[in-house]
Amino acid sequence: MLIKRDKWLQYRIFRSRPSLAGRLPQTQLLKKNTLSKMLLQYQSVVLKPRNGSYGRDIVFIKRNGANAYRIHNEQNAVTMRDTDKILKWLRKKNSTHGYIVQRRLQLAQIGHKPFDIRIITQRKKDSSSPWNVTGSYAKVAAQGYLVTNVTSRTIPVLEALNLARIGDRSLLVKAERIALLAAKRLGERYPKLRQVGFDIGIDRKHRIWIIEGNYQPDLRPFRLLKDSSMQRRISWYKKH
Repeated sequence: MLIKRDKWLQYRIFRSRPSLAGRLPQTQLLKKNTLSKMLLQYQSVVLKPRNGSYGRDIVFIKRNGANAYRIHNEQNAVTMRDTDKILKWLRKKNSTHGYIVQRRLQLAQIGHKPFDIRIITQRKKDSSSPWNVTGSYAKVAAQGYLVTNVTSRTIPVLEALNLARIGDRSLLVKAERIALLAAKRLGERYPKLRQVGFDIGIDRKHRIWIIEGNYQPDLRPFRLLKDSSMQRRISWYKKH
């Protein structure tokens, strides 16, 4: 089966598994009524292109009073008065593919910058072989950015948890267990899938969330870590 990069499809694949459903931020396909409802339910939401990658065209919207919305895209921020104008503006930005609208997670922070965790899961060529976690690192957002794809630094996960004062190795173990469950679910859907890089968020209440799985994760950040064992392990799995 063709592996399709589609955030809405992936969300539905995860949501069908009870053990994963509670780890997903509330998500809908973007339509006028869903945007209005989500902004009433949550003060802040995130809009993502269904086929997006590298954090491009991600938009944050925050309710600002009775009928005004603060819109943050990369380092730009504007205020709009109604959801019709927001949708019109979005169509100009990305007219070919739809968006999803998602509850915005209040991610844990390091020095007032949000961060999340990238966890690499892999399995060998034999589709019956088990999934394993082969590497992880934390991505800290650059100054002025709300997405961690624009990264100010890449650091070991345990160092990030310590700097954010939100947990220790047991929290990382729990996040890895959730990533493995998600990898297994995607592997059932796509038997030839052998590698997924998960973006895992930890909110300020220490709750773990699946942000998304990337089928072609960028592995270059592992070169920036002092510990080269993860890079070697990832390379080994790619060959076997």
